[in-house]
Amino acid sequence: MTQPRVMTAGVPLARADKAVIMLHGRGATAPDILTLTEHFETSDLAYLAPQAPGNSWYPYSFLAPLDRNEPALSQALTMVGELIDGVAKDGITPERVVLLGFSQGGCLALEYAARHARRYAAVIGLSAGLIGPQDTPRDYAGSLAGTPVFLGCGDMDDHIPLERVKESTKVLRRLGGDVKERIYRGMGHGINDDELLQVRDLLQA
Repeated sequence: MTQPRVMTAGVPLARADKAVIMLHGRGATAPDILTLTEHFETSDLAYLAPQAPGNSWYPYSFLAPLDRNEPALSQALTMVGELIDGVAKDGITPERVVLLGFSQGGCLALEYAARHARRYAAVIGLSAGLIGPQDTPRDYAGSLAGTPVFLGCGDMDDHIPLERVKESTKVLRRLGGDVKERIYRGMGHGINDDELLQVRDLLQA
């Protein structure tokens, strides 16, 4: 697998308190998701935003049968793991790593955290849910060990069914995550000011 291009912002890893892995949505880019950092008002974080091949982490809906999104889905999950291993070489252990994603990237962040449950600094899914069709087994191993998790989504989102957000909340709580779920009335597929505040508070905690 070709290594993705990774764009960075914030401070160098050697000086960072935490590393934030930022996963963009379908059709978007690494520079797009990095624009969110302007709202976070932090001075000690390293941001890493990988670029998906063809601007998409996997080809079909996150609700499609898992095998339809292979091998791209497994390659994307492996890429997240390699980024986490990479920052560990700079002394940033997983409990100081934040996984943050929007839309398709948010689904990838949540799925990685569930499949590799351990303590992270935070896990953030904006307009996102766990990956797979309705009958997907959710018997993940491991424990999030109190990791703060934030799920934010609009109730008018055309891409993310509310039932999947609520199911994801239950699964991540069962895995030991300290989950805050916020559903925004009248909001479609996007990110609002309250979500940016929630993320900023988590990053500053």
